[in-house]
Amino acid sequence: MAATKAKNQAFNIVVVGHAGRLQFEAVLFAASLRARSPGFSGRLFVAEPQPGPLWKNDPTMRGDIRALLESYGAEIVPFETKHFGHAYPYGNKIECLTALPKDEPFVFFDTDTLITGDLSRVPFDFDRPTASLKREGTWPEIQLYGPGYTQTWKSLYDKFGLDFESSLDTSLPDEYWRRYLYFNAGFFFYKCPHVFGQRFLDYALAIRDDPPPELVCQSLDPWLDQVALPLVIHSLGGGRDTLPAGLLDGEVSCHYRLLPLLYARENDDVVTLLEEISAPNPVKKLLKNHDAIKFMIYHGRGHKVRDLFDRENMPRKEQAIRNTIRRNGFWMR
Repeated sequence: MAATKAKNQAFNIVVVGHAGRLQFEAVLFAASLRARSPGFSGRLFVAEPQPGPLWKNDPTMRGDIRALLESYGAEIVPFETKHFGHAYPYGNKIECLTALPKDEPFVFFDTDTLITGDLSRVPFDFDRPTASLKREGTWPEIQLYGPGYTQTWKSLYDKFGLDFESSLDTSLPDEYWRRYLYFNAGFFFYKCPHVFGQRFLDYALAIRDDPPPELVCQSLDPWLDQVALPLVIHSLGGGRDTLPAGLLDGEVSCHYRLLPLLYARENDDVVTLLEEISAPNPVKKLLKNHDAIKFMIYHGRGHKVRDLFDRENMPRKEQAIRNTIRRNGFWMR
């Protein structure tokens, strides 16, 4: 019943807008939202980090990009970077959350996402957060003589006083990575961005600055957000599979990561959407300022990448896809 009730609840969307590639991806996100979910009645926020001592260069977006985003109905909200910045730009998704309206449900999407269907079809239960299950077993990297998955993850749950056993998928064997709560941070949601954001920040800083001994051989760059995220979700009463499968990261959204990967592995509808929303002249004029977009979309390199792969028989690992694209000289980001 909770999911049915939440389905009709208004919510906000937030993506991060940052100088460089992300500002152009934000345009594609906003355009896809308006094209494929025109009935979305919430607010679209593009959170923009502000210049400060933690940035080597100005992280704010171009003025013409800002104007185009606003033409799609986006609201650009500034936020101050106090803890991460240039050294860990993934921290933007943590620090931006408290710039959103308090006590209003939100869905965060990575900027390299397209909305491919009607968001009203997604029965969000904002009391039970979850995040993207479109991931590989990237963390922890188990060392030959080091602690295993159980010991590593349990040390983190113990650090924050969380119940470890209830986070496990006990249908899967011990020391198999999927048994443990692990997400891609490509989307996540909750009923209040301030509560979620503060918890996310507290956990991420505690892991970065005072990790358990079991993490001594583990890299936290770029994995810090994805290490903290399952702990945050578990602590707030969420978990895996609080959404029906096949909607987000499926029929309703596509987290493509990078344009060469989109052309390599996504279905024809996603490619058609990308090329339709990037075709209008005012959009094309701006997007051509980014080389990967210019060559992949407007110069046809994306379809050369697409011809390298059989979508019905894709390599199991993303790295193999990347390597094939590189070998053929088409990799761009």
